[in-house]
Amino acid sequence: MKELAILGIRGVPAAHGGFETFAEKLSLYLVEKGWRVTVYCQVDGKGEISTDTWKGVQRVNIPVSRGGAAGTVIFDWKATWHAARHHKLTLTLGYNTALFCTLLRIRGVVNLINMDGIEWQRDKWSGAERAWLYINERAGCWLGNHLIADHPKIEKHLQTRVSGRKITMIPYGAEEILSADVSLLEPLGVSPGGFALVIARPEPENSILEIVRAFSRKPRSRRLVVLGNFDTGNNPYHARVRQAASDEVVFPGAIYDKPVLAALRFYTLLYIHGHTVGGTNPSLVEALGAGSPVLAHDNGYNRWVAGEGAAFFADEDECADTMDGLLHDPDTTQRMRQASRDQFVRSFQWKSILQSYQNLFLASAP
Repeated sequence: MKELAILGIRGVPAAHGGFETFAEKLSLYLVEKGWRVTVYCQVDGKGEISTDTWKGVQRVNIPVSRGGAAGTVIFDWKATWHAARHHKLTLTLGYNTALFCTLLRIRGVVNLINMDGIEWQRDKWSGAERAWLYINERAGCWLGNHLIADHPKIEKHLQTRVSGRKITMIPYGAEEILSADVSLLEPLGVSPGGFALVIARPEPENSILEIVRAFSRKPRSRRLVVLGNFDTGNNPYHARVRQAASDEVVFPGAIYDKPVLAALRFYTLLYIHGHTVGGTNPSLVEALGAGSPVLAHDNGYNRWVAGEGAAFFADEDECADTMDGLLHDPDTTQRMRQASRDQFVRSFQWKSILQSYQNLFLASAP
């Protein structure tokens, strides 16, 4: 039987973001194709490693009593140590602890690494954290038997580290949303077509402050819904964002309920994506799958994902000017909505993406 172990995530079923969602989709797809798939899962507490099965996926549950980044490092070490002794083919999602992959090399395990984004370039990290990520990116490039990039710009970056023959570009995927429960909008105080939407971690590199300022320059007769956890008491940036917001900006917190997110994306007048770094961003792909009209920060990452049917802004002023037109131009936003769907169908459907992964595993298997 074909076998694969997946490392680098908190576990399945998905509860913690893009990589977990991908791992869930991939593992279920491969099980259906006759693979034996093992996913390493982090659980809180103390005790022995245990195993169970979820929808045909073998789970190795590793208890970790520490929280935060330290707990993740401990989990990654234990998971890699276990995988090195029990598996011959692994997929590691992310390179944050790629130095641990030395164990896999020593044991002769074929390890494919999805190299995610250029994490060490992000402004949010301290000098020591950037150094750690930079070292691990280098280690991942050397230790991985094969590298996966989720965006052409990431692939080009990795080619400065290793031969292009060692890299395969496979983007992230999403589900297509053709309908959604409109009643789920009511608790948020918004109505179909009456709001713009931002879904992002509230960090400077995601342009949240610029978007909120641009929207709040004048009355819009629309709402701006900004999802995310804002800690105004301890985070000065979060406080600045909230202070810049007009009374038409809504901060409902972080929402992880998939039907609610589907309704927001499906019924939004405009999806605003301010990310300035990264590869194929899952939230942007999910917006395309819902047919959201997209206004995105103008950079190579977003242009490749969103396509030329989207609108783009370079700075706060251009964001405000573009909003002035799009928020009251239903004909243009309807064309953008169709452009988003077309772009999604061309490049980001799970079926073709998961098939590409399976083909790569078959070609790499020992």
